[in-house]
Amino acid sequence: MGTNEQRRAAAKRKLERSLLRQSGRERRNKRLAITGTVTAVVVAAGLLLFFVVQQSGNESAADEQEDGDPGEAALEIPAERVAVPERPNPLPDPQTCEYDTGGDESDSAVSPPDGDEVPAEGTVDVVLESTAGDVPLTLDRALAPCTVNSLVNLIEQDFYDDTACHRLGTAGLQMLQCGDPNGDGTGGPGYTIPDENFEELHYGRGLLAMARTAEPDSGGSQFFMVYGEAELPPEYTVFGTVSDSGLEVLDSVARDGVASPGPDGTGEPDTEVRFTDVTIDA
Repeated sequence: MGTNEQRRAAAKRKLERSLLRQSGRERRNKRLAITGTVTAVVVAAGLLLFFVVQQSGNESAADEQEDGDPGEAALEIPAERVAVPERPNPLPDPQTCEYDTGGDESDSAVSPPDGDEVPAEGTVDVVLESTAGDVPLTLDRALAPCTVNSLVNLIEQDFYDDTACHRLGTAGLQMLQCGDPNGDGTGGPGYTIPDENFEELHYGRGLLAMARTAEPDSGGSQFFMVYGEAELPPEYTVFGTVSDSGLEVLDSVARDGVASPGPDGTGEPDTEVRFTDVTIDA
C-alpha cells in the first residue's frame, strides 16, 4: 500500500476524471438539446412556408379564374344547325323584281340589277374572303329570288370588297351583320329591295338573312349571318345558308367578343372581319 499522501493524490485524480466525464456529458446533452430545438424550429418554419405558398397559389388561381374573361365563359353557342325554312308554295319561275332607287338613280352607289326574268330556282355559291377567314355561303333563289339577284349584282360590281362587318351580337341575337359601305349601319347601295317573307320563316344557326329598318321593303346591301340563337319575327328575308367552315369563323369571332357594346349589347366585333374579296363560285 502507498502512503496516505499517495492515496489522497490518487483519489483526487479519480475525482477530477469523474468531474471531467460528467462535464462532458452535460455539454453533449446541451448540444443535443440545442440541435433538436433548432431542427424543430426549421421544420416548423418549412411547414409554415409550404402552407403559405400553397394557400397563395390557391388564391392566385382563384383570382385568375375570377379575373378571366366572363364573356367568353358565358357565351354559349348552339352546336346544331336549324332547319332551312321552306316556302309553303313555291314561287313562279321566273319572277319580276322591283328595285327602288327613290326616283333618282344618280344616288345609287352601284347600278341596280335588272329585275326582269329573275330565276326563282337553283342556288348560287359565294365565298366571303375576310381578314378573319373565308366564309362560304349558299344563296337560295327559291327562298328569295329578288334578294339573291341583288346580292349577285352587288358582288359582280365589287360592292362588298374592303367593307367590314360592323355589328356583332353574342346574347339573345347571336349574329354578325355586314355589308355596309359606311361601316356604321347607315349605308347601302343606293337602292332598296322588296321583302320576301312568309309566315313560316324562322332564324337560327347557319341561316343568312337581310337586314332592314323598321319600314317594310327597306333592305339594301346589309345582311346578317346567324351563328346561334335569334328569336326574331318573320320580317327579315332569309335567302341562304352559311357553310360549316364559315360557322367556325363566326364562332371564333363571337368568342372574341364585342369591342364596345351598345345599349342592346351588340357592337363592332373585337376581331375585325373585313372582306378582302367576295366572289361567286361558278
